[in-house]
Amino acid sequence: MNAPDRYERFVVPEGTKKVSFEKDTKIMNAASFTIEREDHTVGNILRMQLHRDPNVLFAGYKLPHPLQYKVIVRIHTASQSSPTQAYTQAINDLDKELENMKQAFEDEKNRYEERMKQGY
Repeated sequence: MNAPDRYERFVVPEGTKKVSFEKDTKIMNAASFTIEREDHTVGNILRMQLHRDPNVLFAGYKLPHPLQYKVIVRIHTASQSSPTQAYTQAINDLDKELENMKQAFEDEKNRYEERMKQGY
């Protein structure tokens, strides 16, 4: 088969950066971020988080090819922000949101286990 090994979907090769940045030469305050070894899951959630930022004029992503495990995220921001700031803020906000979700899940799991111990 021509398909690459499964581990190549997740393991970033040595010497390759997880995220690379390329400034757009034609549009002010626009850039592309290439995220290695990710797919639609990360691309879509990051795009949606970027859309929540009022300084982001455009946010989109694409997968160049099904056998290339990378996502290219394009960001265009208003003049008072930069694509790097928007990207960093989106990642930080997602990190906080996922941490809150994890904590809520663990709290509910602990409540459930307590109820089971009490015989409910």
